[in-house]
Amino acid sequence: MLLAVVSLVIAIPAMAAEVNVAVAANFTAPMKQIAAEFEKETGHKAVLSYGASGKFYAQIKNGAPFQLFLSADDEKPAKLEKDGLTVPGTRFTYAIGTLVLWSPKSGFVDAKGEVLSKGHFGKLAIASPKLAPYGAAAMEVLTKQGLLTKVTPKFVQGENISQTFQFVSTGNAELGFVALSQVMKDGKISSGSAWIVPNKLHSPIRQDAVLLASGKDDIAARALLEYLKSDKAKKIIRSYGYAI
Repeated sequence: MLLAVVSLVIAIPAMAAEVNVAVAANFTAPMKQIAAEFEKETGHKAVLSYGASGKFYAQIKNGAPFQLFLSADDEKPAKLEKDGLTVPGTRFTYAIGTLVLWSPKSGFVDAKGEVLSKGHFGKLAIASPKLAPYGAAAMEVLTKQGLLTKVTPKFVQGENISQTFQFVSTGNAELGFVALSQVMKDGKISSGSAWIVPNKLHSPIRQDAVLLASGKDDIAARALLEYLKSDKAKKIIRSYGYAI
């Protein structure tokens, strides 16, 4: 019996594996928490890389060593699927993002976002609409409100949503369009002032995950993909302001 127990203890670490995951920048905070819980429960380790979904798409097309891709949209995983670079039937929407206009200054952004039309600010941070889905959504909002021409000269453009948030948080821009997950804690805005943009003002930010062809036989990659669908993962995702 003792030999059997010792063998089991030795076998558990041997079965643990690593998975390289490309994660959309807006999903940084929840993914860190999910990865920690995943490792605790399965023994598998998720090696996370964060960045712009557009850049990850290009890197994956060029053979980047990722097994799993968590995009900030549904378009790029679908393109990779069409190109034969994913495992068929594994793509699904893991979260629906929420766009927010945020400033670290209390009372600076009003609850209806009228600060944009009043124009009493120097710089407005926005993520690159070509690379970041949240940037594309922000452009839709400004276009629908008829404010794009007025505020374009005030743009400070980030490569991804993390850099965009950094511009605002460090004061290089008075306000900016960021992901709600970046400024939410325990179900409320953690600091400053914000306008949570109504979903009707832009296309849904459906964030899809997909198992890449290189991860077809990777047990850790498949396990993490399934873990993202678990109740525990969904609870974490919702706590950062995402819908499921």
